[in-house]
Amino acid sequence: MDSCNHPTACLSRRQLLTNAACGFGSLALNWLLQREAAASDKLGQLGSPHASPKVKSVIFLYMDGGPSQVDTFDPKPLLQKYDGQPFPAETEPTQFNNLGGTLASPWKFKPYGESGIPVSDLFPHVAKHVDDLAVIRSMTSNFSEHTNANYFLHTGSGLQGRPSMGAWTTYGLGSENDNLPGFVVLNGGLIPPGGLDNFNSGFLPAAFQGSIFAASDTPVANIKSLDKSPAAQRSKLDLLDKLDQLTLDKVGRNDQIESAIANYELAFRMQSAVPDLLDLRDETPGTLEEYGLNHTFPHTQTFGRLCLLSRRLVERGVRFIELTVPHVGHDRWDQHSNLKEGHEKNCLAVDQPIAGLLADLKRRGMFDSTLVVWGGEFGRTPFAQGKDGRDHNPFGFSMWMAGGGVKGGTIYGQTDEFGYKVIENRAEIHDLHATILHLLGVDHKRLTFRFSGRDMRLTDVHGHVLHDILA
Repeated sequence: MDSCNHPTACLSRRQLLTNAACGFGSLALNWLLQREAAASDKLGQLGSPHASPKVKSVIFLYMDGGPSQVDTFDPKPLLQKYDGQPFPAETEPTQFNNLGGTLASPWKFKPYGESGIPVSDLFPHVAKHVDDLAVIRSMTSNFSEHTNANYFLHTGSGLQGRPSMGAWTTYGLGSENDNLPGFVVLNGGLIPPGGLDNFNSGFLPAAFQGSIFAASDTPVANIKSLDKSPAAQRSKLDLLDKLDQLTLDKVGRNDQIESAIANYELAFRMQSAVPDLLDLRDETPGTLEEYGLNHTFPHTQTFGRLCLLSRRLVERGVRFIELTVPHVGHDRWDQHSNLKEGHEKNCLAVDQPIAGLLADLKRRGMFDSTLVVWGGEFGRTPFAQGKDGRDHNPFGFSMWMAGGGVKGGTIYGQTDEFGYKVIENRAEIHDLHATILHLLGVDHKRLTFRFSGRDMRLTDVHGHVLHDILA
């Protein structure tokens, strides 16, 4: 460094660059970050998929609480033989350890479609679409308690705070609609145990967390502007943006501030997009009837509306949509007692709307570009809890997929003769996530985010694509 007669005024090269970074250097940096944020929002971290995608969007029909596999998609005739008798196989510890006798299904199964896949009488409408379904009978979970199992299903970890699969999807692929969130949760009335962290962005930027839409005429709180004109609101947002940018210039890149800016702007654009989404006047009476919006059971109407909105969201380019179930008067699908009435009401709420969704997607030519996933966080025991309920069972349960890239009319995996544990083609939640990402054109091993000194991913160090259910 050259000599200086005023030491307090002299700067080393390092000091000069440090100070410049807070001056003209910050202008260039801020411009670069804004470009990066804009590109990330539209194209996602990947810029383009790793491979040719089979689908553009995912609809996850989340059956909160754990439907019983032996009462829905995995018939076990041997349960009839031992009904009411002590369960003839070794059992694992259950959530409540109130073991009753073997419990046969109260419902009949019969084969449907060309594939002849048997479906319970609980699902007479979905059963008509069985040739479009790939039924996975060998799902397993690492957790038997709702909260941890929900985190595991949604985030690939039983611990709180990890990014949801919807957040990973939009982080990787971005959004095709500038006016709606890329990840939307349509709330039928029940937020699952574990709360909103099931839909969180975790260590990913906050802009990728799920946006909760309620099942009402005003699904998004405070979406209506209180300003007299759009120009007045635009002026306020511009001022707020300037103030936030000034803060960013001082503190550097900050996820909370940047996400707040993005959310304000998105909310402004949603003020016109959301009313258009909710306006069902362009839907035919036949479509409304098909989804169950005229059903006498109000919860069928609720879930039917959500299924219809999910199709409309897919039409608008929303990447990941999750539906939660309505409160039918019983505890979700979590029938520790009163199995018959509880499962029948839950099925009555969702069966016709799901069938309507599948039929509508096919009729509109959207089925091949959409992946529909059905299932809960675990299954239920083939023996009773008490007299007329079933406890949690993570050792073998059923889920299904339908849509683009899926081999319809397929059964994958097998549970034992009682429907208790997997004995063939064990599938894990990580495999489910890997398969969903694969159909979106994403290699689950390559979609990573650097956090806490390691490259994190949705499937952690696990996961295999279930190629046998793919077309």
